[in-house]
Amino acid sequence: MIMTTTTTTDPALARRRLWQLMSPTLPVGAYSYSGGLEYAIEAGWVRDADGVADWLQGQLVHTLGRVDVPLLARLHACWCRDDCTGVVHYGQWLRASRETSELVGEDQHLGRALARLLNELDIPEAEPWTRASETSWAVVYALALVRWEIPLEEGVEAYLWAWCENQVAAAIKLVPLGQTAGQRLLLDLAEPIGAAAAAGLQLDDDAIGGTAPGVAIASSLHETQYSRLFRS
Repeated sequence: MIMTTTTTTDPALARRRLWQLMSPTLPVGAYSYSGGLEYAIEAGWVRDADGVADWLQGQLVHTLGRVDVPLLARLHACWCRDDCTGVVHYGQWLRASRETSELVGEDQHLGRALARLLNELDIPEAEPWTRASETSWAVVYALALVRWEIPLEEGVEAYLWAWCENQVAAAIKLVPLGQTAGQRLLLDLAEPIGAAAAAGLQLDDDAIGGTAPGVAIASSLHETQYSRLFRS
């Protein structure tokens, strides 16, 4: 179980840094990925707002809450003590948990894009991660949390919120849904996000792990889907 909280002399500034980090305007290209949702909608597995809610809540419970959250906490702890060996270890663990080449590529692309941005924003430790094979979004995101003195618990919830927001934006285009329906989805996801964050932060090492077979299948089939809006 990891319960590391970083404090700052200016909590308000740290909070604003977090807003920047979770902003959909962050130039990392997250909008270009659907994480398998595009195929799930094309195949008729997800047909409406209720289906999108089930799809996202299932991942919060079974994968993000059981893999991303606890590994993000461990990456955060490693960056706090400048343990590069530990960062590589947990980065490899996270990469091994991605079940398709599409999901590995997405995570690596977003992580490297964030590393390039952070390097330009005066976090030089990010530079090697612009090309490292172990780079993932969580690896570099954890570095930003530590260097900007953002509390871990808040950073974890923001990590999950940004993922949900990106997925809902994709669903609005693909189902399609109206903008109000998209906002209703985000409203309803707020509580599951908090629950997934809290549960994931309590996990011991031997409890880390989870899978969503439907998402893995959708992602693998999306790689060869004939007509696509989103990257593979």
